[in-house]
Amino acid sequence: MGRVVKKPRRIKKGEPGYGKKKFVVVVKNPKTGNDKTVRFGDAKMEIKRDSAKRRKNFRSRHNCANPGPNTKARYWSCKMWEKGKTVGQVTGRKKIK
Repeated sequence: MGRVVKKPRRIKKGEPGYGKKKFVVVVKNPKTGNDKTVRFGDAKMEIKRDSAKRRKNFRSRHNCANPGPNTKARYWSCKMWEKGKTVGQVTGRKKIK
């Protein structure tokens, strides 16, 4: 797995991917050693992870039991849908108690 260079954050207006993707994270690709930008999340959809049924369905549909390397969008989407953490905690905007 690659090292996270920058924490996941929302894509700001004017940045590449704005309006198409919701979040961006920069990770170090272990194979090449280069930084890799990973954009993920549908910009037009709300994350409705508070519903246990929706969270379970999303995680099974995206095979979050085995999310793969953190250089892929699926890994980060599954991380956003983890139980017990808010999106702000995953992005580093809110502290975990």
